[in-house]
Amino acid sequence: MPEFSEDLSEEDRWAVAAYVAALQYGGSATAATFAAVRRQIDSALTTRSEQIAFGAYLTFEQVETDVRARNAGLASELEAAFDALRTHVRRGQSQDLAAIRQRLLGGLEHAERIIVDRPSAMSLFVSSFFLLVREGFEAILIVAALMTFLAKAGASEQRRHVARGAWVAVLASLVTWALVELLFQVTPGQRGAIEGFTMLLAAAVLFYVSYWLLSKIEAAKWTAFVKNKVQSALSSGSGRALSAVAFLAVYREGFETILFYKALFSSGGSGGTVPVLAGIAAGAVGLVAVYVLINLLGMRVAMKPFFTVTGIMLYYMAFVFAGKGVAELQEGGVVGLTVVEGVPRIPVLGIYPTVESLALQGLLLILAVVALVWAMKPGPRQASTTP
Repeated sequence: MPEFSEDLSEEDRWAVAAYVAALQYGGSATAATFAAVRRQIDSALTTRSEQIAFGAYLTFEQVETDVRARNAGLASELEAAFDALRTHVRRGQSQDLAAIRQRLLGGLEHAERIIVDRPSAMSLFVSSFFLLVREGFEAILIVAALMTFLAKAGASEQRRHVARGAWVAVLASLVTWALVELLFQVTPGQRGAIEGFTMLLAAAVLFYVSYWLLSKIEAAKWTAFVKNKVQSALSSGSGRALSAVAFLAVYREGFETILFYKALFSSGGSGGTVPVLAGIAAGAVGLVAVYVLINLLGMRVAMKPFFTVTGIMLYYMAFVFAGKGVAELQEGGVVGLTVVEGVPRIPVLGIYPTVESLALQGLLLILAVVALVWAMKPGPRQASTTP
C-alpha cells in the first residue's frame, strides 16, 4: 500500500492489511491468527526449518494469554508441543513429526473453540425466543384442544381435571429444573462431560420433535391426534385419566424446555446468559399474545405454517447441538479429537473440523432426508362411504 504512505501511518496500513486478511475468517483477527499458526507449522515441517517453527510459536503467543486465562493446562500443553516441534523439526523421524503435528492441531482446535467459537448474541436470542414460543404454544394448544373437545362432548364439568393436570405438570417442570441445576452444581469436575451429554440428548429430542411436527403438518392429523387422546380418557370414566393426559402433554413440553435451555445456556457460555434470558422474556410476551389470539379465534390456527417453520428451526438446533455436544465431550476427554484438514469451521452451525462431530452431523443429515421422505409419503387411501 505505498500510495497511502502519505495519508496513513505504517501502523495503520498494517492494521488495514490485517483486517482484510481476517475477512475470510468472519472478520475475527483471533481466528486469522490460529490459521496463520497452522500454516507456519506445516511450512516448518515441509522445509524442516527450526526458524519457521519458532515463528509459529511467536504467532501463537498473540493468543496464548487468552488461552492461558481460560485453560492454563491447555496453554502449557501447547507450549510443550511447540518446544517438541522446534527440537525435532530438523532431524526427527517422519512418524514422530506427524505425531507432534497432530498434537499441535488438536491443541489448537481446543484453544480456538475456547476463545473464538461462541455464538452471537442475536443467534442465542432468536433460538431462545423460538424455543419458548414453540414449546409453550404446543402446551397451550393441547390444553385448549382438550377443553374444546370436552365442551363439544357435553362434558364441560370435566375440564377442571384438565386444568389440574396442567398445573401439576408446570409445578413438576419447576422441580425438574431445580434438580437439573443441583446435578450440575454437585458434579463440577464432570461439568463439561455432563454439558456434552445434555447437548447430545437435546439434539436427539429436537430431531425427534422436528420429525414429529413434520408428521403432523396437516391440521386434520393434529386434530385426530388430540381427539383420540381425549376420547380415550373419557371412555375410562375417570377424571384422573383426563388429568393424566393433560399432565403428560404439558410436562413433556416442560421437560423438553428444560433440556433445550440447559443445552442453550451451555453453548452460549457465560456471555450468553443475557441474550438467552432476553429471548425467554420476549417468548413469554409472545405466548401471552398467542393465548389471547387462541381465545379470540378459537382453534382456527394456521397449523401447517407453524409446524413447518418450527420443525425446520428445531432441526437446525438439533444439528448445532450435535456438533457442540461432541465438542464438549472432546473438551472433557470423553471423546477423541481427530482433526480433518480443509473442512471449514462454522460455529453458528456447530460445524467443527473433526471426524467425530462431522460423523454425527452427517448421520443427522441422512436421518433428516429419510424422515422427510417418510413423512411426505402418502398414506393408504381409504374407501369413501359417501354415496
